[in-house]
Order: sequence, then C-alpha cells, then structure tokens
Amino acid sequence: MSTSDPRHYDVIIAPVITEKATMASEYNKVMFKVRKDATKPQIKEAVEKLFDVKVKSVNTLIRGGKVKAFKNKIGQQSDVKRAIVTLEEGHRIDVTTGL
Repeated sequence: MSTSDPRHYDVIIAPVITEKATMASEYNKVMFKVRKDATKPQIKEAVEKLFDVKVKSVNTLIRGGKVKAFKNKIGQQSDVKRAIVTLEEGHRIDVTTGL
C-alpha cells in the first residue's frame, strides 16, 4: 500500500452500507460519507491513496437532513454529503474490512 497523507483520513468519514450501496457495488461503485467541503479531486485522491485503487469518476450528492420525532420532541438531522466512486475495471474495495 502506498504512503497515505493523514489529510486523506479527514476527507472520507465512513463507507455507506445500505441496500442501494450494496447493489451499486456490482457495478464497481462504492459509496462514502465525506466532509461537506470536500471536492471531487480531493475525494478521488483520498480513495486512490487509502485503498490503492484506480478511480474512474466521482459523483457527489448532499442529502438534506430529515425532520424526525423522538419522544414527542422534533429534531432536525444534519445534512450529509455522499460520494459515489466508480472504480476502474479490475479494482475492488471491500468496505466491510475497514481501514
């Protein structure tokens, strides 16, 4: 594995493990929760250095926070930025193992 800059750990917060993300993994796509101010080039560099893979493209989205009720109290979840990383053919990331 190549040497990684500690800043790369700040860009990627956690992998997203949902049914939709699992289905996307069949198409060489991996979802990550990232910092709100992270740019696509930063995300691409972080994934390539941390997981030692070649990234084809990066798509980002911001999921707005939902309003939730818990014990008669109304709360607002915070917004979350996600990155959908498409990997080159032959490269894989197993998000269940962790870093």
